[in-house]
Amino acid sequence: MSEERSLNFIEEIIENDLSSGKYETLITRFPPEPNGYLHIGHAKAICLNFGLTQKYGGYTNLRFDDTNPVTEKTEYVDSQQHDIKWLGFQWKNELYTSDYFDTLYDYAVTLIKKGLAYVDHSTAEEIAELKGTPTEAGKNSPYRSRSIEENLDLFGRMKAGEFPDGACTLRALIDMASPNMIMRDPVIYRIKHAAHHRTGDKWCIYPMYDFAHGQSDSIETITHSICTLEYVPHRELYDWLIEKLEIFPSKQYEFARLNVSYTVMSKRKLLQLVNEGVVSGWDDPRMPTISGLRRRGYTPESIREFCERIGIAKRENLIELSLLEFCVREHLNKTATRVMAVLDPIKLIITNYPEGKEEILIGENNPEAEDKGGSREIPFSNELWIEREDFMEEPAKKWFRLAPGALVRLKHAYIVKCDSFVKDAEGNITELRCSYVPESKSGEDTSGINVKGTIHWVSSKHAKHAEVRMYDRLFTAESPDSEDGDFKDYLNPDSITVIKQAYIEPYLTDANRDSKYQFIRKGYYCLDKDSSPEHLIFNRTVSLKDAWAKTNK
Repeated sequence: MSEERSLNFIEEIIENDLSSGKYETLITRFPPEPNGYLHIGHAKAICLNFGLTQKYGGYTNLRFDDTNPVTEKTEYVDSQQHDIKWLGFQWKNELYTSDYFDTLYDYAVTLIKKGLAYVDHSTAEEIAELKGTPTEAGKNSPYRSRSIEENLDLFGRMKAGEFPDGACTLRALIDMASPNMIMRDPVIYRIKHAAHHRTGDKWCIYPMYDFAHGQSDSIETITHSICTLEYVPHRELYDWLIEKLEIFPSKQYEFARLNVSYTVMSKRKLLQLVNEGVVSGWDDPRMPTISGLRRRGYTPESIREFCERIGIAKRENLIELSLLEFCVREHLNKTATRVMAVLDPIKLIITNYPEGKEEILIGENNPEAEDKGGSREIPFSNELWIEREDFMEEPAKKWFRLAPGALVRLKHAYIVKCDSFVKDAEGNITELRCSYVPESKSGEDTSGINVKGTIHWVSSKHAKHAEVRMYDRLFTAESPDSEDGDFKDYLNPDSITVIKQAYIEPYLTDANRDSKYQFIRKGYYCLDKDSSPEHLIFNRTVSLKDAWAKTNK
């Protein structure tokens, strides 16, 4: 955005901390769990953490929170790295919470030695029952009074693998009457006999997120640990652990997570859509994942602009998906190559154009670009494909496209007049017969004829076939998570429409996945990863206008 904006509350904190000399260098981190693909909500956190260190100097670490070996995969690590780079950011250090497993274990031993942690053999159900309620204090575990020596012995045996999963946990000894339920002796280590994607079978005990998070921040001397609002109650534990361990005092700050209309952001629910075959994969173009948006044709610039526009807030709110669509339209309007594609074809024959004659016409690739984006050659002949919707047998009022006796301009070409049409046995129009005005060639028009309508076309002799996938919103409900019933009850049955036989300019034969195209008058498109030279496939990124808003008021 070109206009100046005021500082958000995190920027105000950082500026005060730097100007006061509290910190010499700003250090942030982006700590995804490698248990799924990143989505648009993560993009906001990425832009915030990396954007702050770009603005104020310093650096950002990429730290994978890999403390749950059951759900984590190297595939997810690779995809998350790719997404961050694609968005335009580069971390200083690639780190893993698993890098610190030895140190975290030592920290846990330190807490035990200070009388601040104990091994509890209660079941998960018993722990939950003893925790109390927000208005009623919890009760002490019967194992809370174990001696330091006994706890050290038991914790060492947990590490050695003597106990099965769920047999016991290590809990911080804090206050079972705390008004903050999280402070009621939280579990900080649990047993999980599962191979880890990096450490293999070395460990069978793993730290809980609340224990690993702040200590990992401290090890990396993170100055500003930025989380979403659901971690506000966890901040007290974050600070307590750092204080009791007497380590570098990283500080946690919270902002509102991103909620976008007509989608879900839960990785668990997105995984459900993938596993149940509702979508084709994590990068299905209807998914809110960064890989899905990329495959659909969204640009990193448009996503960064979206994150800039929505800003950083302290209160949860629902952001309209139409704003994200606006951002990509705005960027593609300036960068996408204009081409012609006919998605619902009807034949147009120019009866007075010489049989067998061909011309090469010139079209601007992007009149909105500063350099016009160059130009391309467009073959023209006497037989064309046009859109069926561009002809009306009985034209409505203010109809400026083709109709019996009506004149229209063919984009980059000539003015034509519809003289007659042909119908099949079922009454469907199969062919239009037109005459053209030879003096009306675009750029050289001396005909003196003014027409109000311009339509696109493709020369049938030169056209190439393509499959076109038209994507729409995955859900029909604005907030599928908050509606009654299963969120899948609100899946949009029309979220994808496949056109098997579209016709495109021969220019698109050399289309590549990095390029973006505006199919003139139809929308913005990109080449899909399933495409091949023998079978071109294009995905619609977004329509030219926000048609959804008009039909769903």
